[in-house]
Amino acid sequence: MARVLVTGAGGMLGSAVAATAVAAGHDVGARERSRLDITDAAAVQEAIGAEPWDAVVNCAAWTDVDGAEEHEAQAIAVNGEGAGNLARACAAAGTRLVHVSTDYVFDGTKAGPYVESDPAAPRSAYGRGKLAGEEAVAAAGGDHAIVRTSWLYGAGGGNFVDTILRLAGERDSISVVDDQLGRPTWTGDLAPALVACATAPATGIFHAAGQGSCTWFELARAALELAGSPCRVEPTSTESFPRPAPRPANSVLDSERGADAVKLGAWEDGLVAYLTDIGVAQPAAAGGAQ
Repeated sequence: MARVLVTGAGGMLGSAVAATAVAAGHDVGARERSRLDITDAAAVQEAIGAEPWDAVVNCAAWTDVDGAEEHEAQAIAVNGEGAGNLARACAAAGTRLVHVSTDYVFDGTKAGPYVESDPAAPRSAYGRGKLAGEEAVAAAGGDHAIVRTSWLYGAGGGNFVDTILRLAGERDSISVVDDQLGRPTWTGDLAPALVACATAPATGIFHAAGQGSCTWFELARAALELAGSPCRVEPTSTESFPRPAPRPANSVLDSERGADAVKLGAWEDGLVAYLTDIGVAQPAAAGGAQ
């Protein structure tokens, strides 16, 4: 059993990590933003130093990708400087830090999957803030794991899958971009991997995402098929669906690490599990998925 502090525990991923760690028998401290604002360096120092934590899993983040374009300083304060506050406090206390990062640190122009050693070149304010966080964690010099993930969805927070299900209940058809490729990741798959990282000795950067790849259009179509929705999904282009923040055309994360690589299940299985969990997947569809 380990003593694990989870920051950002009120969010979609943080709540899943905290619950998973408790179920695994760890002694867990769950800190929502109201109880620990990671941009407050003094509060972070106090929280880390007050108890003998074995590990901290940092799920606290500015997650509004488009909002970061207009509020870059605020996003970097959380995703960059806040991560640095945690990293320095953990290094001083001898506490392992597991920090969650993103595929948005890449520009999306690579022909194949991105591995851990590929050079980062973020195109968005969100990506720049997350890269600043990675750099601050590494610079602190403590025991750490930086875990990049992608296309995250799960219970307890706004996400693409839930948005598609909601729109399908309101419309006869929806258009979804079909020229961005990535790996959808269910929090129910990622959370156990992060908890395992908290008690593992391996350090450095890890890529952790659902196996296989698809476009947003293909993910939307799969979700609605599983839900038995009659709503039609039509493919469209990124150019015809402009957003404030540029999206990577290729977000596929793979790993070049060996035995200590973080391996999650197929993205299709994660989607079935999530929709079954929330009571949306049709039994026949869920039962027939491979």
